[in-house]
Amino acid sequence: MTGFFRDGCCDTGREDIGSHTVCAVMTAEFLEFSKSRGNDLSTPMPEFGFRGLKPGDRWCLCAPRWQEALEAGQAPRVVLRATHEGALGHCSLADLKRLAVDLA
Repeated sequence: MTGFFRDGCCDTGREDIGSHTVCAVMTAEFLEFSKSRGNDLSTPMPEFGFRGLKPGDRWCLCAPRWQEALEAGQAPRVVLRATHEGALGHCSLADLKRLAVDLA
């Protein structure tokens, strides 16, 4: 289950120092990028109830990591309607909109 509160939502609060606020659609390229930065999201860890992510999965990313990936040309697409406004403390709305999958 994704989200800081593991409730399936990209909500945030004071205790969420990572700002898990960007709802992103995983790609193989981003999963490799994240792994290269020390956060392996693709390897299952059953001891934590984590099945590992695969391309196409949606996940609440830390906004600073999404921004880092954007700057490296590796940012995954965003589900803007499921992204928390707290992401705007780290990312620009224009960038999020540019990579949104849910805007017509």
